[in-house]
Amino acid sequence: MSDDQRVGDLGLIGLAVMGQNLILNAADHGFTVVAFNRTVSKVDHFLENEAKGKSIVGAHSIKELCDKLKKPRRVMMLVKAGPAVDDFINALLPFLEAGDIIIDGGNSHFPDSNRRAVDLAKKGIRFVGAGVSGGEEGARYGPSIMPGGNEEAWPYIKDVFQSISAKSDGEPCCDWVGDEGSGHFVKMVHNGIEYGDMQLICEAYDIMKRGLGMGPNEIGEVFEKWNGGVLDSFLIEITKDILKYNDPEDGKPLVEKILDTAGQKGTGKWTAINALDLGMPVTLIGESVFARCLSAIKGERTRAAEILAGPSVSNFSGNKQEVIDDLEQALYASKIISYAQGFMLLREAAKEYKWKLNMPAIALMWRGGCIIRSVFLADITKAFRNNPSLENLLFDDFFKKAIEYAQPGWRRSVVKGIEWGIPTPCFSTALSFFDGYRTKTLPANLLQAQRDYFGAHTFRVNPEFASNSLPEGKDIHINWTGRGGNVSASTYLA
Repeated sequence: MSDDQRVGDLGLIGLAVMGQNLILNAADHGFTVVAFNRTVSKVDHFLENEAKGKSIVGAHSIKELCDKLKKPRRVMMLVKAGPAVDDFINALLPFLEAGDIIIDGGNSHFPDSNRRAVDLAKKGIRFVGAGVSGGEEGARYGPSIMPGGNEEAWPYIKDVFQSISAKSDGEPCCDWVGDEGSGHFVKMVHNGIEYGDMQLICEAYDIMKRGLGMGPNEIGEVFEKWNGGVLDSFLIEITKDILKYNDPEDGKPLVEKILDTAGQKGTGKWTAINALDLGMPVTLIGESVFARCLSAIKGERTRAAEILAGPSVSNFSGNKQEVIDDLEQALYASKIISYAQGFMLLREAAKEYKWKLNMPAIALMWRGGCIIRSVFLADITKAFRNNPSLENLLFDDFFKKAIEYAQPGWRRSVVKGIEWGIPTPCFSTALSFFDGYRTKTLPANLLQAQRDYFGAHTFRVNPEFASNSLPEGKDIHINWTGRGGNVSASTYLA
């Protein structure tokens, strides 16, 4: 096929609902899309139905897909993460040439994207790992897109991605993230924060349900009110809808009929594991993953409920609105901590993997189209635009003041949970992190002494107490029992 016969601006592999909706979105924005699916009959069905009359053409083979694309070819995959991505890359390579672009828009683990970026660069192919968030509706009408990889590809995909992405205050929720697998890393952290946000909402719900004796509809009214303030967000909005939805069969709240065992697909776990690998205290996301794990052992919890007693709690008789107002502040403050921890992880990843991460752009990309979108993210965008090298969100004046204002209600909410025997793992860990982060001297001095006592792991002396026998900056081991030598004798290890 001659170059002037090539019609496709973008090729897309994978015609599940996300893929179909993204194709329709691109067509609506004036791009011609070439669609391919491993099950070829699905291509024909799509063209005859949903895609009929739009600037969408079909391909019945990988070769035909590549032949119909303008150069440099832009091929995006929306297929299951893992071996399927590598299989399609290998199938594409014989029909691509140097300078062509392969985009993985699935939920791939970032180490796989790192590997693919390096391997394909050796072959002259520009690889992009793009996190896509927003679900089916976002794909159709505007998702958040987080592209990273070979930066040479960005000028060639920018027009498509920024056109089809969600918009926030007129700005596209898509910008270049950084190198190699950074796009999928940012999407992973997004999903981890999503885990935390959902768990925090559930804890507020549980306090109102079991602590205050409120019904789903009444709790839904609270979330609706919260959605008009600082907590305005997609997740708060859908929570209100869920709580107000009644089973058409009997008119009773459907949410109360759902089994309390939460599922997970692994991205929250990936975030928590990576945080441990990098030594970052991303405690809230970790607790949200463990909360899902705890929910999954339903049978064991049911047996424990019959055996283990908690505090005796009578019907609430105090000022309900005061507790609700405190909960609003607890939820807001805990969200601030969650995002602060998420950006701490991004900052450390940039150092570890030598990525040049675009922090202001990341905050902007999460403001619309994605699951964690909220009015709150506009303040994060502003903070990083004011100071792109901001060490921690809590150092920004806006968030410092917000945390200070929220503290009393936040602390009272955690105390209420403890008094009532209602678990608040994410509220609690957020507060513990905050208290630890603002503490100059933690009890890790004792921990280091213990490690040296039983394993000769050594310790370093606090510079304030350095001396001739305990010099600053040296690894020191002490004979803590004094047996077999002087208790003050020390060994300085290189």
